[in-house]
Amino acid sequence: MYNKFNESRDNITISSKNNFYENKEGGTVQRTAERNKSKVFAPGEIDSLTLRNRTIRSACFEGMCQHATPSETLIEHHRKVAAGGVGMTTVAYCAVSKDGAAFAHEMWMREEIVPILKKLTDAVHKEGAAASIQLAHCGFFASKAATGITPIGPSRKFCSYRYSFCRPMTTEDLNRVKEDFGKAALMAKKAGFDAVEIHAGHGYLLSQFLSPWTNSRTDEYGGPLENRVRYPASVIKQVRSVVGPDFPILVKMNLEDGFKGGLTVDESVEVAKRFEAEGASALVPSCGFTARTSLYMMRGHTPLTELVRSEKNPVAKMATFMFGRFLVKDYEFKEMFLFEQAKTIRAAVKIPVVYIGGILSVDNMNKAMNEGFEFVQIGRATVRDPNIINKMMSGEVTASDCDHCNRCIGEMAATGVFCTSEKKGLLKDS
Repeated sequence: MYNKFNESRDNITISSKNNFYENKEGGTVQRTAERNKSKVFAPGEIDSLTLRNRTIRSACFEGMCQHATPSETLIEHHRKVAAGGVGMTTVAYCAVSKDGAAFAHEMWMREEIVPILKKLTDAVHKEGAAASIQLAHCGFFASKAATGITPIGPSRKFCSYRYSFCRPMTTEDLNRVKEDFGKAALMAKKAGFDAVEIHAGHGYLLSQFLSPWTNSRTDEYGGPLENRVRYPASVIKQVRSVVGPDFPILVKMNLEDGFKGGLTVDESVEVAKRFEAEGASALVPSCGFTARTSLYMMRGHTPLTELVRSEKNPVAKMATFMFGRFLVKDYEFKEMFLFEQAKTIRAAVKIPVVYIGGILSVDNMNKAMNEGFEFVQIGRATVRDPNIINKMMSGEVTASDCDHCNRCIGEMAATGVFCTSEKKGLLKDS
């Protein structure tokens, strides 16, 4: 359990227990409880873990793991987010094995990187936040250029994202990948992470089993939903068996894939119940399919110029330039765009549900808390300003001014994620 109530910062000491800010000279700057009584800034629990508040930095791919190894830049990136006030920060996509990687600069879990990850968790803990790591396997859109082998998936399927076919997973593949998830989770614990997030959404491997679009198997893992959920559920059960009964396991899952023939909201309710039964500590219901509806999970502008510039493969670069506007669809951004669908998951399970999808303001967070969500995940707002949560808690601002241009997506593939917007300042408290 990670639960520190007095943590030193450069300018202030934060006392979550007493819920006030105090500068080092001893003068009270602001009693947060008097200025902002939001439940989101009170401590919250996921299994044995107590977070200082109910904000979680979502797993936004950082693009900071050159040679599949965490960099000092990655460590500093998450230290800043932790110093900015979140309850927990999530290190994005860590493949559980080399064959599950989507990019050469995406890490995959192995013993040699555990000491580096320990430096990251130590840095986050020093700032008073908890640390989680997202564990996943890319499945049919893994990169052969990065892994050196043909991608695997539930069924043979052409991936327009990679312009390649995958091969269907054998019984040996299924067992090996399931064990890899467990081994990766144990290494994450060894590295000092307070939680793991199993990625079963966004069209990654576990999501591919759930989706009829990618799963055409005729064995016990294909066909009706009870079969399609069997393999992802077995992975969660495997991770639970190796990390123990109290270690937090968050599961990111899809509410819907976002296209005809994909997973539906009604099905996702049953998936959520099964994940809870197999040992999930909390659920993070999201949406979208990276290989088909890549911006459905984020909404906003499609940054084609940045995507073309960042693409290293000349064939993919040309294809993105010529056909990107037809292949990558724009989806209008609205605040809390998944709220109504996510409430169906909240009503179906007893474990905490983390709201994600268009959180920009304290009002958004309060709305989620009032509907029974125990935590919120935010991404682009923390890329825009890593200190956003501290500013919201102090009352300096009430909302992020992230404009959802999504140019940070192109940058994360090229040089590492950062905000490219020229807008200055944040929305002030009126």
